[in-house]
Amino acid sequence: MRDNTSPATPVLRQYRPNVLPLKGDIDLHVSPVVTESLNAMIKKKPELMGIDLSRATYIDSAGIAALIVAMQQVEAYGGKFFLAGLRETLRLIFQTSRLERVFRIFPDVDAALAASGKSGPAARRVNAV
Repeated sequence: MRDNTSPATPVLRQYRPNVLPLKGDIDLHVSPVVTESLNAMIKKKPELMGIDLSRATYIDSAGIAALIVAMQQVEAYGGKFFLAGLRETLRLIFQTSRLERVFRIFPDVDAALAASGKSGPAARRVNAV
């Protein structure tokens, strides 16, 4: 965990069904809790599932791995998976590792939900902010 930051935690109160809001650092220490939350959601096989990262401050390879596995599981049964609200630091991590080509990433949850009926390049690329 990085100095002067708080660990990530799933935000217990979800304001939208099938959207998991996270805050703080998503790292090796908290990724098991995130994975557990994701798995509980995936068991219900939602058509659309997302992660709200607007309050997340950092993500490491363990956190990214948890998101990749969740996305693969959702897409395996035909669902759609998205990430929303990446702050600049997270956006740079995803761009540097070219993960913006792997995930559907939206500026916020509202934009993701609005585009959920759409397919194609607009739904698969990072929207410019």
